[in-house]
Amino acid sequence: MITITKQKPIEEILQSLKKGQRIFLIGCGTCTTMLHTGGKSEVLEMKNKLEAAGKEVAGWMVIPTACDELTRDALKEDKNCDTADCILTLSCAFGAQTISRHTSKSVYPAMDTMFMGKEDDSRCITELCMQCGSCVLGRTGGICPLASCAKSLFNGPCGGSVGGKCEVSKDIPCAWQLIIDRLTELGRADELEEIEPIHDWSTSLSGGPRKINLSA
Repeated sequence: MITITKQKPIEEILQSLKKGQRIFLIGCGTCTTMLHTGGKSEVLEMKNKLEAAGKEVAGWMVIPTACDELTRDALKEDKNCDTADCILTLSCAFGAQTISRHTSKSVYPAMDTMFMGKEDDSRCITELCMQCGSCVLGRTGGICPLASCAKSLFNGPCGGSVGGKCEVSKDIPCAWQLIIDRLTELGRADELEEIEPIHDWSTSLSGGPRKINLSA
């Protein structure tokens, strides 16, 4: 699994940094490096952009895994960070939050975090799970209708599905066609006649940050 990110427009980044003149840059050696959105090359490219915009770059680092607690030690060791007005991080949102926990400086994200996905053999990364907290994969043959269906439908395809493709794009397979084919293959097509009740969204983010006590 990998966290999918994309870099914000430089105009938006500069707007967020308007109160800071001296910037420290942090990249991530894991997901954003793999995606070429926040590895060493992208950090150095961002350094050039900031300097071209009149900012000073106090220093930079690429932390092996920005969302790891070793981030705390990395920040303590690099004294250049102490001289910066703020930090710009080219990591996912989890990395940005981890960095924020271990510094008294303002931390600004240079990235938008899109979703969690998995890479297939064709080097394409697809979203697989919305982490909704109320899993129905047992009923749908291991294919998530929330993440895979453009309309997140729970009880069969919409009227826009044609030839096994989604109406949103001919390149997107209809999730419910995949579910039907899979359940048919498993000899469970009759289960499609059962109506799935309204999804329990209380297990999602609607109630605030989700927590679990590992010591319980």
